[in-house]
Order: sequence, then C-alpha cells, then structure tokens
Amino acid sequence: MIKLKTALASVALAGSIAAVSTPAMARDTINIVGSSTVYPFATVVAERFGRNTDFPTPKLESTGSGGGLKLFCEGVGTQHPDITNASRRIKKSEFERCQANGVEGITEVKIGADGIVIANSKDADQMDLTLEQVFLALAKEVPNPDGSEELVANPYQKWSDIDSSLPNREISVMGPPPTSGTRDAFVEIAMEGGCKQYDWIAAIKKQDKSQYKTICHSMREDGPFVEAGENDNLIVQRLAQDKDTLGIFGYSFLMENEGQIQASMINGVEPTPDTIADEEYPVARSLFFYVKNAHVGVVPGIQEYLAEFTSEGAWGDNGYLVDVGLIPNPRGVRMKTAKAAKNLKPLTGDEL
Repeated sequence: MIKLKTALASVALAGSIAAVSTPAMARDTINIVGSSTVYPFATVVAERFGRNTDFPTPKLESTGSGGGLKLFCEGVGTQHPDITNASRRIKKSEFERCQANGVEGITEVKIGADGIVIANSKDADQMDLTLEQVFLALAKEVPNPDGSEELVANPYQKWSDIDSSLPNREISVMGPPPTSGTRDAFVEIAMEGGCKQYDWIAAIKKQDKSQYKTICHSMREDGPFVEAGENDNLIVQRLAQDKDTLGIFGYSFLMENEGQIQASMINGVEPTPDTIADEEYPVARSLFFYVKNAHVGVVPGIQEYLAEFTSEGAWGDNGYLVDVGLIPNPRGVRMKTAKAAKNLKPLTGDEL
C-alpha cells in the first residue's frame, strides 16, 4: 500500500512537471544560479534552510547576473533554474526574452543594497579617486588630453598621467567580465558618472543614446584593465599579493577580507553601510533575486525558501545576512517586498 502511494505521488509530480514543460525530469532540490555578489548571501540562506527544514539544501551556481538571467529565461521546466540572483535589476530585454520563452510569471525580490568598491592591498596607500579619474583610467576612449572635444584611444598608462596628485605608478585594475551584474552596475554608475562630467559628451546622449553608451561604458582592452572572471576571491588574492593592483567588486567581499584589503575613497566618500544605504557613496546599487513562479509547487521548498530569505531574522536590521555584508533595505521596503514574495506577485514589465 505504501509503495502504491509512493508510486501515485511520483506519477502526480511527474504529471505536474509535464504540464509545466516537456521534456523535464523531476527533482526535489531548488536550483539557483546568477550573481557572484549575491551568491554569498544566498549560500548562507540556503545552508540554514537545508539545516532547519525538511527540504534539501538548494544547489547554487555562480554564473554572473547576465549569465544567470540567460539560463533562467531559457524556459519553464525543471531542466531550467528556479531562481536567479542578480546584482542589478532585470533588463527590459531580458524580461521580454523570458516572456517569449514561456517564462511569464516572474517575482522580483529586492534583498538589500551593496556598494561597488575599488580596493587595494592594505600594504599600499589608500586611493582617493573621483568618478572622472576612474573613467579616464579605464575607458577605451577618452577626451583628448589637449582639451579639444574629440575622443582618442586611452593614452594614460600611469595614475599620475591623469592627475599629478595621484601615485606615479602603472594603472592596473582587475574587474568583472561583461556577464557580471557588478560590471553592468560599475559602468552605469561609476564609468558613466565620470563620463558625463564632460558636457560635450553628455550632450551626445540627447542626439544618440547608443553612441553615448558606447563612449561611457566601453572598458579599455590594452592592458591596464584586466577581466578577472566571476570569482571575486581570485581578485582579492591578487590584491593581497600585488600592492600596485586595484580590484573592483562588491562591498561584501571587502568586509570578508578587510584584514587584507582596503577600499578607495570615491569623490571623497568611503564606502560604509551608512554611506551606501543613504546613497552618499557614489557607487551603490540594489541586489535582487528572481523566482520562476511556474516552478512553485513543482519543485518542493521554493515558497519556504522565499519565506526564509525575506524573514526579519535573515535580511532585517539585525538579521544574520548583515553579518556577511548585506546592507538592509528600509523596514517599509522589506515589508512590502516580503508580501510580494509571499503572494508571488509577478512583474508586468512596466516597472522596468
């Protein structure tokens, strides 16, 4: 009789999955992909979830925000991820790709805030950079140093070439690849923030947004900037070994490694939980994850995982995620987001 019930339950589950997508294979473990920045927070939640409930510990993979959303939007069915983490908001084009592939019900969960830091070894002097200097150091093309309103291939090789007050050493910066949400946020906030200081470049935006974006968002490819992959820990290790190199990554990684590395000041502001939360620090951004609503009730434990992540004990002002570097949303935002997560409120696309 027990075997019969088990068999019937398996058939029912397989039927549910088949209704979602064919072909598909049943699984009982939540599959999460996405941002390397959100990964440490999701890992802590997943481990507690696996330890304190009857559900298996979710499987997590760090693919970068863009890579995770690409996998997430490929379709519905248990051969596809249930949740994707993102260190930036889903793009309109990504949302539309999801819809085109049948991923129609997507719930957005804004989990908190993070800052993007430019850090170096504690054995080196702390850098104090403006957004304009960051742009001039890392952009593929920059305004001609002679002051004319034209772009030239980036000629700057040393920080002191940009400004004599900066160190007389080679520009050497490691950062994330284009698939990373940290990269997306960095070019949109830091690079563009410095780029638009030039009025004649800012004016291009009104005439040709695509050209403006290419100018402001294109990172140099001639050596001073090196893509380091999705593993931020490798950047931290390099910085600890090479005091002349700087690295770009999320504030949470700075907190985890504050014994070895230090953050540069940007526009005279040091990244701290307070300066990031109130957006005084110029390179702050929100963090998210996205849920495939069609998988809720098919893959067991998704609703319960959402409840754990959005609990005050996890993401609240004194929650355990604060200990690993998450900067909490204001209480009102948390309450509204938790309710939307519980009700699986879907994005409409109009918000993007």
